Order: sequence, then structure tokens, then C-alpha cells
Amino acid sequence: MITIQLDIAQTVGIAAVLLVVGEFIKKHVSLLARYFIPGPIIGGILFSLIALVGHQTGVFTFQFYDNMRAFLLLVFFTTIGFSASFELLKKGGVGVALFLAAAVGLVLIQNTLGAALAVALGVHPLIGLAAGSIALTGGHGTSAAFGPLLEQAGAVGALPAAIAAATYGLVAGCVIGGPVASLLMRRNGLRGPGDKAVGEVTHIQTAPETGETNNQTVMYATILVTVAIGVGTLLVDWLKSMGITLPAYLGPMLVAALIRNLIDWRNWQLPMRQFDVVGHVSLAFFLAMALMSMKLWELAQVAGPLLIILLVQTAVMFAYAYWVTFRIMGRDYDAAVMAAGHCGFGMGATPNAMANMQAFSSVNGPSLKAFFVIPIVGSLFIDFFNAVIITTYMNYLK
Repeated sequence: MITIQLDIAQTVGIAAVLLVVGEFIKKHVSLLARYFIPGPIIGGILFSLIALVGHQTGVFTFQFYDNMRAFLLLVFFTTIGFSASFELLKKGGVGVALFLAAAVGLVLIQNTLGAALAVALGVHPLIGLAAGSIALTGGHGTSAAFGPLLEQAGAVGALPAAIAAATYGLVAGCVIGGPVASLLMRRNGLRGPGDKAVGEVTHIQTAPETGETNNQTVMYATILVTVAIGVGTLLVDWLKSMGITLPAYLGPMLVAALIRNLIDWRNWQLPMRQFDVVGHVSLAFFLAMALMSMKLWELAQVAGPLLIILLVQTAVMFAYAYWVTFRIMGRDYDAAVMAAGHCGFGMGATPNAMANMQAFSSVNGPSLKAFFVIPIVGSLFIDFFNAVIITTYMNYLK
């Protein structure tokens, strides 16, 4: 078998090509766009299929430069840390706090259920974690980030399992959202506002921002990110010397959250748009690199149990949105819309939640509360809480 070894420049170059190819395919295949399948996922899976052919035929295999991928992971989670503003959580009101509590409760259920089912089905409990909040509430980014860590902890096939579960979740979350909300409206005698209320929240101010995008604000964002990474890695190393082991990404994420809240306290400006760009680019390249090195042949070992776990998770998501989210959020029309959004949010990603709510509210009337609350929790808070909870479960289960 020929081993094709790629250095850092070649690895990044192939990842860049896969980003373009993935977006091109997504643009021309409406089904992929409808369910918000990310372009890097499409391109990365395409390359992993090529690697699968090489492995199965015994003709060729690839060996990639992995250090760049590890650094991109640090950058991505650091930008998540900068989004965790507890001042904004307080300003968001009771609705934001309640939905965040509902989302965190679902994360705990998804992980506990996934791990328990995995043990019952005779596979590594971390495979169940891969089919829990890593893939479902977390989505493809969290799956690509934690998949290799699960494999290092002994769960063979965790990365392809997590990616497959995340892709399933994007579709399943969109499928069950509308039926949940429709059932809630019918059984509770609810009526939408129709055309009485118009418009929806189209922009949410997440922090005081610098007014323009220029070299100075880009440099400001870069300095904050790199300082958080540097201090965070020192924190991880120091804790390790004290006998406390944390994943490398967790230190920078926590330091970034601390910096964010100190800046909020002083009411200084934050380059949030630049953070978004840094996070988007680092995640896109990280996803492409993670997926193009994915060993799809390992997925066959866990495919059967994985499907069973995902089907149960889908039923639990339906029940949770119906019985818990709806009641926590007030048992009214807005709560029904948020239940539909939580199905997309809890099984896929925030865009899926928005699509669910848009489709439902376009028929029954708008819900300003739903369109305000869910994007705040999805874009600012849940990834932070999810990462901490996943890390706790990993340390317990491995």
C-alpha cells in the first residue's frame, strides 16, 4: 500500500479545496441546503470516501499533518469562550435563562441516555456520548472537536459515529419540529396571532462593538484570541502539574470567558464581528481537516448500535420538547414555537431551529419572543455549557 504523506502546507491546501468543493455541491443540491449541511462536512466526507476506497482496495492511504488541526481547535473554542457573557444572560431576561436551563437539561439527558444505551448494546460508553449532546446539541463542529478525543480515550470509530449522528440530527430535528408544535397547539387550544403582529427580531446586539472593520480591530481581536490561548494553555499545564487533567481547549475557553466578562464589566468595546470571522474560518478548516482524515471503515463496527441510540434520542427529543420545553417556556403560543425550535436546536443547530420556527410561524403568526430567545442561547451560551458538561462526562466514562 502506498502511503501519501502530506505536510502542513499540503494539508491546509487540500482542506481549502474541499471547502470550495463542499460549498459548490451544497449550492447545486437543494436537499443539502434545505437541512443546512455545512460545506466543510460535504467536502470532507467526499475526501474520506476516497480514502475509504484506497483502504478497502489496499492501494493507497493518507497521512496528514495534525498539529495545525489541534491549533485550529484551540482557536475555535476560544471564540466560543468570548461569546459567554453573563451580563447578556442577565439582560436577556427570564425567557433566555429558562430556555438555557431547558437546553442544559436536554444536554444532560442526551449524554446519560446515550452512554446507558451504549453499555446496554455492548459498545463503548463513549460511543453513546458521541451520539449524545456532542453530535445533537453540539452539531458537526463539536463532533469533529470531540470525536478524536473520544477515540484517544478508547472509543474506536467515535469520530465517524459523531459526524454521522450530527448529520442525522440535522435532518431529524427539522422533521419533528413542526409536528411537535402543531400537536401542542391542537391539544392545548392555542391560537397564533395571525397577521396582528408583524416582523421578527433580525438582529441581536450581543456586546458593545467596535464601529468599523479595519486593520486595528482585526489586530485587537487577534491579540485577545492569542492571549487567551496562551494563558489558557499555561492554566491547563499548571493544573496538570497539580494532578488535575483538563482538555487543551478548555483552558483557553475559560480564560476567554473571563476576559469577556471583565470587558463587559468595564463596558469596553469588543470586536465581536472579528471573533465571528475568526471562529468561522477556524471551524471551517478544522471540520475539513478532521473529516478528510476520518476512517469511515471504523464506523461499520458501531453502525447498528448507533442507529438504535439515535432513534431513541429522536423520540426523547420529541417528548422533551412536548412535555418540558413547552411547559417551562409558559404553555402559550410562543412556547409552542420555541418547542419546535428546540427540536431543531437540540438535534441539529441554531439555523435548523430558526428554519423550524420560520416554517411554523409563517402559517400561524410570528413569535417575537421565540425569535429573540433561541438565537441568544444558541449563539452565545449553549456551546460553552455543552463543552463543560461533555468534558465532565468524558472524564467519568473513559
